[in-house]
Amino acid sequence: MMDRPEKSRQLLLDAFINPNLLKGLPLEDWELLIRCAGASKLVAALGDKIAVNCPTMLVPEKVLDHFQAAQQLVNYRKQMTTWEMHCLNRALINLDIDIVLLKGAAYIASELPFANGRTLSDIDILVAKENIEEVEKLLSDQGWITASLDEYDDYYYRTWMHEIPPMRHRERYIEVDIHHSILPLTSRLSPDPKTMLSDAVLAKGGARNKVFSPVDMVLHSVVHLFHDAELNLTDFRDLVDLHELFSYFSKQDDKFWEKLDSRAEELSLYEPLYYALYFSKSLLKTSVPAELLINKNRPNFLPRVLMEYLVPLSILPEDPDFMGKKVAFARWLLYVRSHYLRMPMLMLLQHLMKKSQKRFNHV
Repeated sequence: MMDRPEKSRQLLLDAFINPNLLKGLPLEDWELLIRCAGASKLVAALGDKIAVNCPTMLVPEKVLDHFQAAQQLVNYRKQMTTWEMHCLNRALINLDIDIVLLKGAAYIASELPFANGRTLSDIDILVAKENIEEVEKLLSDQGWITASLDEYDDYYYRTWMHEIPPMRHRERYIEVDIHHSILPLTSRLSPDPKTMLSDAVLAKGGARNKVFSPVDMVLHSVVHLFHDAELNLTDFRDLVDLHELFSYFSKQDDKFWEKLDSRAEELSLYEPLYYALYFSKSLLKTSVPAELLINKNRPNFLPRVLMEYLVPLSILPEDPDFMGKKVAFARWLLYVRSHYLRMPMLMLLQHLMKKSQKRFNHV
C-alpha cells in the first residue's frame, strides 16, 4: 500500500500520463488529486485533458465544479491577455521591429491544443536589445508603468538580467515582461537571441506578433525550467508544458527530433535539453528517441544522478498539507543550483550579501 506522499505524486502523474486511469477513483482520492493539481496550478489543464481524452468518464459533480471554476478563470485571463496583446500591438504599431511572444502568450497565439487549459499570469515578449529602451519609453508614454524597485534591484535588472523591470498599464492588471534575451547576461549559458529572433515566425490569426520556431519555442521552455528556474512545486506545470510541446511538434514534423538535437548543439543548450527529455520521459512517459538521451553532450555522471534524485522530489507534491524536511532540503539545493547557474560565484556572493543586508535593514 502506498503512503500518502507516494500516493499524491502517483495520482498526479497518472492523471497526466493516462487520465483513463482515473475511472472509478474514490471521492477522497479525487479530493487529494485536485489539491495536488491546484498546488501545481494544473486544475484547469487536468479538467481539459480529461474532457479531451475521456469524454465519457463519470467525474463526481464536486470535482466538475473545481474544473469548471478553474477553466472560467483560465478563460478570463486568456481574454485579458489577448486584449493586452492587442493593446501592445497598437502602442508599438509605428515601430518597425520584431516582437516575439514567449511562453504562455506564444502558446495561445500559436493555438496549441494544450493552451486551452493553461493558466496565464503575465505576458512575456522578446525584442532585440538595441530596441528595448525605445519600447520601454513608448509604452511608458502610453500608460504602462514600470514596477517600483529600489536602486539596487533596478540596476541589477538593467545591467545583468535578460529583461527590464516588469511593466503594467495603469488601467489593467496584466503584467508585461520585456526580454532582450532568454537567459540572464551573467548566466553560464549564453544562446544568441539574434539567432532565435531571426528564425521567429508569424503567429496565427494575422497579427503582427511573432513566436519562436517550434524548436526554439521548446528550447526556450527548456532553459527556463532547467537552467533558470528554482525547480519547486509550481514548476511541474512547466514540465507538463514540455511534454505537450514535445508530443505536439513531433507529430507535426517527422524531422522535429533531429532539428531539435541540431539546434540545441548550435546554441549550446544540450545540458538543459537532456534534463527536459529525461524527466519528460521518466515522469510523463513522453515518447523520446533513445539516442537523444545518450548524446555525447549530456551532463556528467554526478550532477546527472543528483538531478535525477532531486527533481522529482522537488517538483511533485509530497502532501498538500505538509512538506517534509527531505523535500525542503531538495528544493533548497535546487534553489542554490539555479543561482549558481545564473551568475559567477563572486558575483553571486556579492548579490546574496546585498539582498541579505536589505532584508536585515527591513526587519
